[in-house]
Amino acid sequence: MEYTLKLHRDIEKQLSRISRKQKERLVEVMRSLRFEPRPHDCQYLQDDLYRIRVGEYRIIYAVFDDEIVVVVCKVARRSKKTYKDLEKLLDEALRNLLK
Repeated sequence: MEYTLKLHRDIEKQLSRISRKQKERLVEVMRSLRFEPRPHDCQYLQDDLYRIRVGEYRIIYAVFDDEIVVVVCKVARRSKKTYKDLEKLLDEALRNLLK
């Protein structure tokens, strides 16, 4: 089963700050989430939110199994701020789901 992949509106902006080589790797991992939304190396955060590591970057995303949708919420370098406001990210993912 293939999931629909949706991106938060800020993802393009976040990716534009990353080197081309690293960006290609991140995009490849995001695309793979359509076929395997919970790969063995993903980390459960809370509710429907998960995190996957790609080098020094983190992709935070939500999986909605009933709707068969994966919403990428954030792409950022690992830091304390990366995991701040998870509730807000989940709310934004839900809003993005309804679009």
